[in-house]
Formats: sequence, structure tokens, C-alpha cells
Amino acid sequence: MAGQSDPQSSVFSAAEMEFLAEDEIIEVVPNMRMEPLNLISGDYGPFRPQIAAQVPLWLAVALKKRGKCTIRPPEWMSIESLTQVLESERDSPKEFQPLPFHYVEISRLLFDHARDDIPDIYMVRSLIEDIRDVRFHKVESGLETISARTHAVKLKNLSAMEVNIVRPFVVRTLQSFYKHDSPEMIQQPVQMSTSRPQATDRGPRRDLRRR
Repeated sequence: MAGQSDPQSSVFSAAEMEFLAEDEIIEVVPNMRMEPLNLISGDYGPFRPQIAAQVPLWLAVALKKRGKCTIRPPEWMSIESLTQVLESERDSPKEFQPLPFHYVEISRLLFDHARDDIPDIYMVRSLIEDIRDVRFHKVESGLETISARTHAVKLKNLSAMEVNIVRPFVVRTLQSFYKHDSPEMIQQPVQMSTSRPQATDRGPRRDLRRR
């Protein structure tokens, strides 16, 4: 897709999407004893050795980096679950299977910071990439059906990354259709071109195009 090769066509960068995903709750198994952490986002703990606790992903990564815990991958990241999702995605060309909204960002963070905690990591990574490819193909196929008569686009169960890529394209496309179909929008440039005085040279202009 264009959005994959052109980051500027998306609303958020990959780093910003990961930042948002870091608030997702995940399970850790501490190897230390620590009293509860009272944070703005909530209270987490107490932490006791070998007793699972739920924390935001950013806190799990911070503890993991310090050797204070292991991270339990979520159930949807098991080979069995991912295999089922992939098969269902392939069997349903017009439907998206329910996955965590930030499944791409969560898996990427865990691959980067908790590789040793993910059983069969290479198979898990491969399955997630296959799921992404199948879902992107569905998105592309759906966008090809957009026409001048389209007033809205509904795609259920899209992930954050998929929405981030699709939304700007859909908005620009629908705006373009509306502009060319609206008589007012068509006539306005003609009227402006006949009544606008000749422009004078005011020096170089600031580039206002979105970078």
C-alpha cells in the first residue's frame, strides 16, 4: 500500500503509534519484591516473586530492561491462536478478524524487548507478518470499490496501524469526489480566475505543502 512506503500519508508516525500502544495492559512475572507503584495512570502492584501482575506495557518493558521480571506474551500471540486467525482471515475475504487494536505495535515492542520470553518467536513473527499481509490486501481491495457515490466507508475490526494508513487516503478521496461533483466547487475556481487581479512578485513563498 502507499501508506506503507510513504509515512507522510499517515496521521501518526510509527514511533507515535508505539507510544500509544504502551498504555496497553500486559502481564509480568516479577523476580523481586516491591511495594505498589502509585502512578498517574493508576496503582500497580504489589510485586512479589513468581506472582503474576498486570501493568502497562511501558512499565513491563522498563522492568524487563532492569532484569526485574519476565513478560508473559498475551494469549492472542500463541501459535495456535495466530494460526486460527490467519486461516479465518484467508477464508473471509471481506471480513477482518478481531485482534487487539494495537496488535502490531504490541508484538513489535515484545519482539524488541522480550525476545527470550516468547516461545517459538520466529514462527510467531512469521504468522503476524502473514496476517498483516492478508489484512492489507483486504484493505486495498476495499478501497478499490470507492466511487463518487460513496458517502462513507465502514471497515470493522481494523487495527490502529491500518486505520492510521487508510484514514488519510479515504478522506482525501471522498473530498476529491465531493469537490468534482459539487457545482459550487466547480464554478468557484472559474469565477476566481476571471476576477482575480494580476499577481505581483512578492518574492519567494513559503512552501505550505504538507511534508
